[in-house]
Amino acid sequence: MAEIVVVGAGLIGLSTALLLARDGHRVTVLEKDPAPPPPPQAAWDDWERPGVNHFHLLHLMLPRWSAEMQRAVPAVIDGLLAAGAPRFNVLQALPTAWTGGQQPGDDRFDTVTARRPVIEAVLARVAARTTGLTILRGAPVTGLIAGQHRFAGVPQVAGVLTRDRSLRADLVVDASGHRSSMPALVEGIGARRPVETRDGSGFVYYVRHFRSADSTISRPAVTATLLSHFDGVSLITLPCDNRTWGVGFAVSSRDKRAKALHDAEIWQRALDLFPDQASWSRGLPIGPVQAIAGIEDRTRNYLPDGNPVVTGMVAVGDAWACTNPSLGRGATIGLIHARVLRDVLRSTRSEQAEELVREFEDATRRDVAPLFDASVTFTRHRLAEIDADIAGVPYVTDDPGWGMSNALYAAAHRDPDVLRAYLDVAAALALPEQALSAPGLGEKVMTLGTNTPRYFRPGPTRTEFLSTLRQAVLL
Repeated sequence: MAEIVVVGAGLIGLSTALLLARDGHRVTVLEKDPAPPPPPQAAWDDWERPGVNHFHLLHLMLPRWSAEMQRAVPAVIDGLLAAGAPRFNVLQALPTAWTGGQQPGDDRFDTVTARRPVIEAVLARVAARTTGLTILRGAPVTGLIAGQHRFAGVPQVAGVLTRDRSLRADLVVDASGHRSSMPALVEGIGARRPVETRDGSGFVYYVRHFRSADSTISRPAVTATLLSHFDGVSLITLPCDNRTWGVGFAVSSRDKRAKALHDAEIWQRALDLFPDQASWSRGLPIGPVQAIAGIEDRTRNYLPDGNPVVTGMVAVGDAWACTNPSLGRGATIGLIHARVLRDVLRSTRSEQAEELVREFEDATRRDVAPLFDASVTFTRHRLAEIDADIAGVPYVTDDPGWGMSNALYAAAHRDPDVLRAYLDVAAALALPEQALSAPGLGEKVMTLGTNTPRYFRPGPTRTEFLSTLRQAVLL
């Protein structure tokens, strides 16, 4: 049993704290935002979280997240259901003509999902009832405590400082997100800064949430994949809790004319151009259009040359690596990362400081990094493709994986087996090479998807999209 401090009480910080506390560790969570969570049903309207810039961005808990959480902390799933989160299966929600009807194993696409404030409020409520877990809000970390022992000259983190207290710990876990101050804090105790790789994703999201005006309808009918691609833009449609749902445009930050989407009337006129998605705005709007930008692809390497920057501290989730959120993988990758840390602590004692950080790094590279790397690859290709659409030229790449990814997306609309493989990837249940490993499936993807036009779903051309934006601005 170890004394552990988790920095950050967001989705990943609370998930990490829950997994570690349930394993018998004494865990203290430090959160810089002072406001405590309200009841889950009031969290969307009443909870201010200035430390989380995407608190009201679209969120979807992937089937992989639900499966991991059900195994690790089933009380969270129960709490979400009690708070009005629906059980949702994206395969079963799609038209039968696509799916070929229900098949054994389709329950792997089950999930329980909700808006971010509701999820976080439920996590906080479960955490408050968990033995050995304490949450201190309004307690930003201002510094680190250096331990007396060094390993080959590497400083050891032995705790943290806040404005009014010091907390010693056997292990500090940074779960404070992509804007973490930990690199500067470790430098403050004489350590090297971690090596950061940063690549601005270049995406901007214009999103709205809606509530059903009909108490018998929980959400619009799903007639397209939840992430759909069109000429110069992608569309996201997500079910949420308590008869709410979210819709968003994902555009390039270089697309200056798309800034008009910030206006609710223009946003609506633009959405009406997409037949499969237009019905998702037929509800009662919850607030204005929200624009979210500045979300980057970034990694922090705390063992840059194979040697640790510090011992006694590890980073999880977005504090370790973050990427474009359109795939909805952040919470899932973070939860998997928390589970990896829990498992490493089961086999490596916290006082084995150097061995612990090395074992965690190895496990991260093996079990977490492949999902992150696949997400980054998608981000870079899709952004480059959108920018090519804006320029009016074809997107050409020598990466055969992108051609296979596009073929998989196209073939998924034509064959039930390929659809399931596509959803395995989208749900973070498998990497593309794993999903396509069944005999003959790869050949089927190439046959059905290779010669399909890139944008084959009903929707506007780039010219039609821009024309609607211009006309709406002039009205």
